[in-house]
Amino acid sequence: MVKYFELIRTCTVVLIALVLAFLIIALVSNQPLGTIWIFLIQPISSISNIGNVIEMSIPLMFTGLSVLLLFRTSLFNLGAEGLFYFSGLLAAVIGIHFTMNAFFHPIIAIVVAGVAGAILSAIPGILKAKWNADVLVTSLMFNSILFGVGLYILNYHLRDVQAFSNVSFKFEPTALLADIIPGTRIHTGLIIVLLLIIATHYFMFHTKWGYELRMTGANREFAEYSGIKTGKVIIYVHILAGFIAGMGGAVEVLGMYTRFEWTRLPGYGLDGALVALLAKNNPLSVIGAALFLAYIRIGADQMSIVSDVPAEMISIIQAVLILLISAEQFLKKWKNKLLLKEAENHG
Repeated sequence: MVKYFELIRTCTVVLIALVLAFLIIALVSNQPLGTIWIFLIQPISSISNIGNVIEMSIPLMFTGLSVLLLFRTSLFNLGAEGLFYFSGLLAAVIGIHFTMNAFFHPIIAIVVAGVAGAILSAIPGILKAKWNADVLVTSLMFNSILFGVGLYILNYHLRDVQAFSNVSFKFEPTALLADIIPGTRIHTGLIIVLLLIIATHYFMFHTKWGYELRMTGANREFAEYSGIKTGKVIIYVHILAGFIAGMGGAVEVLGMYTRFEWTRLPGYGLDGALVALLAKNNPLSVIGAALFLAYIRIGADQMSIVSDVPAEMISIIQAVLILLISAEQFLKKWKNKLLLKEAENHG
């Protein structure tokens, strides 16, 4: 039972959040049962709606995986937001100004965006490793810097003045990611992120570098005493996280748009932190966590269209999820009882 405690704890948190949402719907809506039915069933009521859930989950998987690596190393870094935005812009530059073969064009754009994300992410990592700078502060500052620089590039170098909004020129058709399921916009980015998740799981649990990462996160002082160069670990985990976030930005831009349209930070980086928390810093669990978050968001959108409950209700669910999952004392007494009972049985 102790082995499954975290899974039970996470499921309990999700259930409490949903029950709270249902209570709010019951208080606000004139037809609460119908509204709850829409919220729960509409996202899976058609191929198109299921496609919307999967499409929304793809960027959440990328940023969730990126943030997860940092959280697992006990680094509270929220820089995936700015990296996602800026790397997506770089992919747009390649998609607009270069003409290539349809196979290589998106690959080169995604790799360049990933490398850029890795280089930019390495800066807070070096500051932390060398001078113990607070990664939360430096990563949040980098978000603002990257957004400001990106918005300048969009406005003064990529903007299509003939368009009726602040958007870039159209991408070359060869730069766009292909759809893989008819009737939806699910694109090849899904395959890329699933392969990345598998590779990250193997890296974390079956390689020397992954072991060093987990040891550094568990106890940095003990890891150093054991001979692990924790400064090096902090730098390379930032590079890996930045590479994944950068790839995610490129995949989202080339998979879901024909122009670069973000005039504000898209929010996926901060959502990645919630995905990482729900996944309990386990790479394979990122898939379920991202799909769940996308599912309730699509449900909230559908509910706001056909009922009298606004989509903003989803913010309450997310707040409850964050509060309860990050609360270490939640169900801790039950866990201690389980540990005591298991010890007595083995005794």
